[in-house]
Amino acid sequence: SVSRASPNLTFVPACLPPDPMEVEELQQFVSNSKRLFVMTGAGISTESGIPDYRSEGVGLYARTDRRPVQHAEFVRSASARQRYWARNFVGWPQFSSHQPNKAHLVLRDWEKLGKLHWLVTQNVDALHTKAGSQRMTELHGCTHRVFCLSCGDLISRSELQEHFEDLNPTWKAEAFGVAPDGDVFLTDEQVHNFQVPGCLKCGGILKPDVTFFGDTVSQEKVSFVHQRLAESDSMLVAGSSMQV
Repeated sequence: SVSRASPNLTFVPACLPPDPMEVEELQQFVSNSKRLFVMTGAGISTESGIPDYRSEGVGLYARTDRRPVQHAEFVRSASARQRYWARNFVGWPQFSSHQPNKAHLVLRDWEKLGKLHWLVTQNVDALHTKAGSQRMTELHGCTHRVFCLSCGDLISRSELQEHFEDLNPTWKAEAFGVAPDGDVFLTDEQVHNFQVPGCLKCGGILKPDVTFFGDTVSQEKVSFVHQRLAESDSMLVAGSSMQV
């Protein structure tokens, strides 16, 4: 039993109706599990209106030739950071307003029932947190947090949005399309005059608390997740191609 949330099917790939026998097998698998370990990927958030990367026809890679920002480029290039933050600034109001769908709520309820031992998500959209999941690791971080690469100071993404607005009171841009991490599509001309603030404490580079492509997850976090998996008696993967 879960709260009802209207699905957004814009980025949900075409698929056949569920096979009743497969549904029964899944129910039996979950029922027999005592300490279930769940890993979720971008596909679990498509019904919340957030596209994934690889789904046929509707994923980011199928719709565009765009690729996510690389960690080294973000750290090295001021223009890359300007481009990233301008697009993120435009996309943030919509991205941050997305709500959990039925899948997120089911996993929350399994945790409340003592069925789910640990949840690991590759997603950075905070939808599991919004749903109320607590026994959880955000493997690749979360876009709702921002930190300084120099001093490590952590602020909320909504607080940074206010700083952007103060620095860019007359800047406006219309977005073309949306990406899984809240990024939107803007031209180089649109981002040319966008001002990016530094850390308020030390002036350092601000970066989302997210593992960008080309970066690595900390060994401490990986070890923690391996420990939770070792304690579990079964594993369920939801919404991930497991290519990452």
